[in-house]
Amino acid sequence: MSEKSKVYFTRELTPEKVVEMYKLLGINLQGKVATKVHSGEEGNQNYLKPEFWKPIVEYVNGTIVECNTAYGGERNTSEKHLKTIERHGWNKYFTVDLLDEEGPDLVIPVRNGKHLKEDFLGKNTVNYDSMLVLSHFKGHPMGGFGGALKQLSIGCASSKGKAWIHSAGTNKDQYTVWDNLPAQDDFLESMAEAASAVVDYFKGNIAFINIMANMSVDCDCCAVAEDPCMKDIGILASIDPIAIDQACVDLVNASDDPGKEHFLERVNSRHGTHTIDAAAELGFGSKEYELIEV
Repeated sequence: MSEKSKVYFTRELTPEKVVEMYKLLGINLQGKVATKVHSGEEGNQNYLKPEFWKPIVEYVNGTIVECNTAYGGERNTSEKHLKTIERHGWNKYFTVDLLDEEGPDLVIPVRNGKHLKEDFLGKNTVNYDSMLVLSHFKGHPMGGFGGALKQLSIGCASSKGKAWIHSAGTNKDQYTVWDNLPAQDDFLESMAEAASAVVDYFKGNIAFINIMANMSVDCDCCAVAEDPCMKDIGILASIDPIAIDQACVDLVNASDDPGKEHFLERVNSRHGTHTIDAAAELGFGSKEYELIEV
């Protein structure tokens, strides 16, 4: 990609502003729109609540979609996850579709994957024509950070698919995958590969919004998460998942927030930005971007 990707950025953090940022993208997501969120692990205090996302989900007439996890907790079986979704209030406002509530998984190809030749999504993914990826940008215990690329890869994968990515394509069992994990870079590269497959699947009918708020070093998947260590930064929107994640990392690096070092220690100790580098090599987006502040 020779032309720089556009990433829109505002420091104004309101539900209504999310809609404005989406409109700037000039994309009209077609047909039935899957709006991918993080439902929040039981006990987590930092995940973005349904009320925050309500205006944008209504604007695109979206269906909230989620997938089961591959670790112990309150979201690793459909029965538990659906109860957590209800407790967290998602059903109050939205139609919610647990994409892998029932099998078999949707198997999609991974082009040019070093570790993965296929990716496993919840089977209900076939019911959607487009996707709006709503990501909470924060740290992550395993990936270093979570943003658009993680939502595309781990987030859209079924529980088997999550194990497949974490194992760099050697294990689909959510219960044994943790016994023999691959080299860290192999896992990060597998995330990039899985993300590329989901982008390919939606064929341009996909857009990304990252929210830089409640920025803990821990993910929303942690039942016991550290409180945020940085002040909120803002909202970013793009049709390029690589550019939007790179822009978020750059905004953290450029910040004078005293909590920055703690946040970056988490990112760097997990070699987190390698996911962005690996994704850029696969060519489904670019690290080169134009940040347009509004």
